[in-house]
Parts: sequence; C-alpha cells; structure tokens
Amino acid sequence: MELARLLKLRLVVARHGEMDAGGWWNTNQLLAPLGAQALSPGFPRTHLFAQARIVFEVARRRCEEPHYRRPGSLTLWNLPPEPAARFDEQWPQWVEDVDTWRPFFDQLAGCQGADLCASLQQFGLLSDELAQIAAALPLETGGWVVHVPTAGLSLDDQMTLLAAAFGRGGPRQLVVPYATGEAAGV
Repeated sequence: MELARLLKLRLVVARHGEMDAGGWWNTNQLLAPLGAQALSPGFPRTHLFAQARIVFEVARRRCEEPHYRRPGSLTLWNLPPEPAARFDEQWPQWVEDVDTWRPFFDQLAGCQGADLCASLQQFGLLSDELAQIAAALPLETGGWVVHVPTAGLSLDDQMTLLAAAFGRGGPRQLVVPYATGEAAGV
C-alpha cells in the first residue's frame, strides 16, 4: 500500500467532512487558511500536519459512533495494526519533508466543493471506474453505512474506494464506508 496515497485520501476526505464543507465532523476550516492561522504560531513549521492530525482524530471518532460502527470492520480511519503502525511510523518523515507537502495542503485548503468524488478526481486520486463503483454502492438499512466490497482490488484501490464511498452521504449526512474481512490484506 502506498502510504503517501493513503495520507492524501485521508486529507481530502477530512477536508471535505469539515463543517464548512460536508459538515460530517465538528471541525470548521481547520484544514483551510483559518486552521493555519490558528495553529501556525504554536507550530510554525509543522502546523499543516498538526491540523491534519486533529481532523483525522475527530473524523475517526465520529465514524466510530455506535450507529456507524461495524465490529471487526475496516474504515479509512481504522486499519489493521500492521498498516496503521507503518502509517504512524511514516508520519515524522512527512512532517520533516513539509515543504514537499505544502503545495498539496495549499490546494486542499481551497477545497470547498460538495462533491467528494470530484475533489478526489481533481487531486488525481480517483479513477472514473472506481468513482462509478462508489456511486453505485447501496446504503445499508438506516442509511448510515455502506459496505465496500474489496475482493479482487489492489490495496490502493481498496483504500481509494473506502475514501470515495464517503460520497454516498450528503451535506450534513455522514455515511461511513466500511470493509470486512476480505480487506484484511491491507
């Protein structure tokens, strides 16, 4: 699994879910210029990754609320221990290389569109084929979650589909995509 790609997927979904965009979690413009203004005095060099870490944690917790949780499942925010550890181990290297990441964060800060899949495609993270699959995924009873079939997909495509399927929700209507055991190879 390409960890930098996973970071980008998480960043786009995290930004899209903020209150001024999709309204799925209770952060407001933290991944936008307002968040940079708030955190850059305390974290002059690393504020971009501090902003991301906060929104990731808020999104993860929101997606674990009881009516969204599916025991034993994987989400964009809840990976098996080994890839989660690799992601966490990579984090300090990304922070150290902040200048390489700055253009991505700058583009992300301007993201305010209502269409998550369009945003993912704008960043070159989502193919038309996976966008069509995500758009066709049926919501489970209650409309809170959507099961993402991952059999036969590469690990990068699995993560991409988990990200894109958040688009099955709407403004102020979070739908949490999840995968089950077949994605254990993540």
